[in-house]
Amino acid sequence: MTWRSSLAPLGSAGFRAYWVGRTVSLLGNTLAPVAVAFAVLQLGGDASDLGLVLAARGVPMALFLLFGGVISDRYPRDQVLVIACVVSGLVQAVAAFLVIGGSASIAILALVEAVHGGVSAFTLPAMAGVVPLVVAKESWQQANALTSAGRTGAVMLGPALGGLIVATAGAGWGLAVDAGTFLVAAAAFVRLRLPRGVESSASSMVDELRAGWHEFSSRTWLWVVVLAFSALNAIFAGAWMTLGPVVAEDSIGPAGWGFTLAALAAGTLIPTLLLLRVSWVHPLRVGMAGALLLAAPIAALSLTPRLSVLVVAAMIGGIGFGLFGITWETVMQEHIPTEMLSRVFSYDMLGSVVAIPAGQVAAGFATGAFELRPVIVTSAVLYVVIAAAALATPAVWRLRRLV
Repeated sequence: MTWRSSLAPLGSAGFRAYWVGRTVSLLGNTLAPVAVAFAVLQLGGDASDLGLVLAARGVPMALFLLFGGVISDRYPRDQVLVIACVVSGLVQAVAAFLVIGGSASIAILALVEAVHGGVSAFTLPAMAGVVPLVVAKESWQQANALTSAGRTGAVMLGPALGGLIVATAGAGWGLAVDAGTFLVAAAAFVRLRLPRGVESSASSMVDELRAGWHEFSSRTWLWVVVLAFSALNAIFAGAWMTLGPVVAEDSIGPAGWGFTLAALAAGTLIPTLLLLRVSWVHPLRVGMAGALLLAAPIAALSLTPRLSVLVVAAMIGGIGFGLFGITWETVMQEHIPTEMLSRVFSYDMLGSVVAIPAGQVAAGFATGAFELRPVIVTSAVLYVVIAAAALATPAVWRLRRLV
């Protein structure tokens, strides 16, 4: 495949609009936690207040995610995205106004995060179902690779931009910029003009949820990987996201940890470039092999932590994350009917939404009962065992591309 053909998705006006909207909204989502965190601290909140505010997003997201999948399959996904982004933008704008004006409270910020969580329950399934509607089937993998590149850029730029804005103008203006990103995303999604969802013969939301569950549960490769990644996400969130900063504080320091996280994000760019040009007959073999690589940064934490070792391990993990993410999205798009895609993705996402905070809490309890290093070593071993078991499952190992 030539570079020109690998960039074919960019020839679609719909994909360009989707790419801009998704990337800009993700930029806002990665910028926001920095602004929210410092807004809470400026209001006199402590670490527990900050934890409650940031956790307020997860509960409504989990509650409404399956419902969001049904709505995104039933109605035009561009309209779902536009409405969701406008709501997020307006709510964040009100929060910014209150913070800048000195009228905000921690309760208000928690409410804002809860609204964002509820809105995300609609935007995530809707976004998952757009690519098959705007890109030719033979270019879906390339479209997912380009989307991954945008995601990587947003993840790397967002926190840095948030920190810069908060440092120079204040947390309120960080929230204001975040509000602006959602409105820009809404303007981009307006240009999608997607077809209306396929009318379902189901008589209720419950029936449509059942139809989505049937599509999900009838494919062994699908539920095996989703179950595996629910556990893997819990392990990674606990060992890397929660215990990583604890290890870093006494070794490489905050700056070194930030550099390590940047290396992980940068690593995802390598499979992005590769998958623009190369495809495999058995994509989940490659994807789950990539998932195994995410054990590398966890294992590195269990060694005597040195910056050079952690950076290399994090980049290896980033390569694995990119390989799995792109191949997984492509496999889902190829094997799941487009009219069911948002519902099936919502079942997939629900596992991660629940598993990540559970893993973070479990890691905290584990280190209270055991020493830090054995907990991280055990996490790395469990990660490898679970990922390898999923890879060895016949339905996963044998799944073929349809294009």
